Amino acid sequence: MEEKFKQINKNELDKEQGKIEKINLEETTTIEKSKELSEHLIALKKEENNLEANRKIFKKYLLLFIVIFLIAGSFFLGLKKGESSFSSDSGKIPLDKVFIQHKLSPDKTVDFSLFWKVWDLVKEKHIDRNKLNAQKMIYGAINGMLKATGDPYTDFFNPKQSKDFSQDIKGSFEGIGAELGMKDYMLTVVTPLDGSPAKRAGLRSGDKILKVNNNVIAGLPIDQAVNLIRGKKGTKVILTVLHQGDKKTSEITIKRDIIEIKSVKLKFKKDQIAYVRITKFSENTAKEFDEATNKILEKGSKGIILDLRNDPGGLLDKAVSIASRMIPKGKVVVSEENSAGKKEALYTLGGDKLSSIPMVVLINEGSASAAEILAGALKDDRGITLIGKKSFGKGSVQQLMDLPGGSSIKITVAKWLTPNGDYIMKKGIQPDIKVDFTLNDYKKHQDPQLAKALSVIKSKLK
Repeated sequence: MEEKFKQINKNELDKEQGKIEKINLEETTTIEKSKELSEHLIALKKEENNLEANRKIFKKYLLLFIVIFLIAGSFFLGLKKGESSFSSDSGKIPLDKVFIQHKLSPDKTVDFSLFWKVWDLVKEKHIDRNKLNAQKMIYGAINGMLKATGDPYTDFFNPKQSKDFSQDIKGSFEGIGAELGMKDYMLTVVTPLDGSPAKRAGLRSGDKILKVNNNVIAGLPIDQAVNLIRGKKGTKVILTVLHQGDKKTSEITIKRDIIEIKSVKLKFKKDQIAYVRITKFSENTAKEFDEATNKILEKGSKGIILDLRNDPGGLLDKAVSIASRMIPKGKVVVSEENSAGKKEALYTLGGDKLSSIPMVVLINEGSASAAEILAGALKDDRGITLIGKKSFGKGSVQQLMDLPGGSSIKITVAKWLTPNGDYIMKKGIQPDIKVDFTLNDYKKHQDPQLAKALSVIKSKLK
């Protein structure tokens, strides 16, 4: 009985133990499943976070792309608008209607954004901002930039000034008929043109112009000062000038006219001496000189006086062409030297007809640029005697380039040297025989320099 009871207890115990093991097994399985489910949920959450991050990155780059697209579109639209706005000098362009693309300079040493900062401040704060003309401001900024080079021969011309300059080169314009330049930072008369209103009124080479119609012009760019002096035929302009040697200023009233410039004049003096005067090197000068040359040969002249006094210069190629008529082929007329120090010589082109005829050359303080080139070539290549006063001293070469809208710019691109290598900038060419021309000579209509030239050429013919 006891054994049977023990057997029953053992069986019951085994059943209970089996139940416990089953329960433990089920709990283990449940825990493992819970763990797997938890890990799965964590993975899903991580994937969801990654997707959210990718969405944010996509949105960021999409926004950046849209911004870049808008900026690029604005730039090209602004560029086209700016080109059309600034293509002409006609009409006023209100400052607040102009779109200008702001750009930082690629040159990190210069903060070019400063210009635009000032532009914006003027646009925003200037008391007369609604009256300001953006086109004039742009032209003024360009003039200021060129003035900062310290080179008085580098100039910007707005469309009107560019047209006037072209007319000068062609030989016809409205004004007083005087060649002007900057010397010692003052507007200076290089030369009054023969037969011009300026010469008839008493304007002389070397005169300093201080006022135009009682307006002080100190500090104005040369193109602006010249523009004040020019005007339509029949109108008058009052110049306040300081003559060389005078301590007091004088007022000269000049009536403007159409200035027709014939740049070569020929006269025949006694003893078969030809007197040739070149007033300027313009488009027709070489042709006019050829005509004079033929007349000199027809006349059988034995000597030539070439007068380059008060000749302000002009086109370099015309100086080379004229030198080719008086100097044998293959001789150096002038050498150009660029900013890198590289030199290029310009030679006579052939067609020499006058080199066998004795010659003297007249120069003075109004002889400049191309006139100095020709005088220097004749002196160095042929040993021609120069008579008069020291020349002006302009030893630089300018290149004229057209700009959009009819404007243009004249930039100094090289310096020039005589055939012997002399650089004459600011020091001029010294004459072999110095002869003064005084105010008293001018008033008495005497020309001691020409008288000396006649004496010297006659001595060469003996």
